[in-house]
Amino acid sequence: MKVDSLDVQRWQNYIEQETGFVLPDIQLQWLANAIDCTAMSNGLSVQQLWYQLSRNNELRQQLLDKVLIHESRFFRHRPSIDFVTEYALQHHKAGNIDSLFRIWSVGCASGQEAWSLAMSLAAQRCQDYVILGTDISEEAIKSARLGQYDNRQQTLIPQSCQSFVQPLPSKGRLNRLKPSTSEAANSMQENWQVAPVLQPHVSFSVHNIIEQKPPTTHLQNVIICQNMLLYFRKFDQRDILARLSDQCALEGYIVLAPGEALFWRPSNMRRIAHPQVNVWQKISA
Repeated sequence: MKVDSLDVQRWQNYIEQETGFVLPDIQLQWLANAIDCTAMSNGLSVQQLWYQLSRNNELRQQLLDKVLIHESRFFRHRPSIDFVTEYALQHHKAGNIDSLFRIWSVGCASGQEAWSLAMSLAAQRCQDYVILGTDISEEAIKSARLGQYDNRQQTLIPQSCQSFVQPLPSKGRLNRLKPSTSEAANSMQENWQVAPVLQPHVSFSVHNIIEQKPPTTHLQNVIICQNMLLYFRKFDQRDILARLSDQCALEGYIVLAPGEALFWRPSNMRRIAHPQVNVWQKISA
């Protein structure tokens, strides 16, 4: 039941067709393992899995959940978090107190970026904000909504935001009573959760960024999309950026990862001269 018996290129093409993601050759073993695991867990051969994908959305989602990379961490790029926080503060100081400050975290994986933004804003006593995190993976979105993470993730949160970390109930720690091979294994358990005070401000939704339909009808003050575009071909990157621009409010910002999409030259956006943040402002509709 190995994917080697089929054309790997065919599976690569399928993933790109469904999601726009271009899996590099270095990740072919990852892809093969994901295919084998999905087939085995459903009692199928790899060939049977292939023929059922087109008519079984549950199987399709299982495969995508296993293939797509959900690696993220809290405060992954602190300058971007600080930039968004400062803009939110300026937005409200400018007299926009009656409107919600809206942020969209694109490709949010298991939610660390969205929760990092919420922690940073709350630490500055911001109240009138909402954050939407989206990802194509249902499994990742379920984890994001739980808002439960391990000790390694907590160490990445700055001291000013540690008040938004709350221990899990003791039942979440029962696994500590079981034998383990190392203390490091224990440290990877989900030992804490995001404080409930942040939860009304943050929501998560499954969304495929390659689709035309946006996840919300609201225009966003900030759209943050970091370390996701690199998985797409350049022409898909242009289409995605154009959609993000459409969803960005006038004078709002799109924040990308440093070095991403430097080829982009839209007429309605201008790149801001910032030493650490790759950020674009919408200057016309």
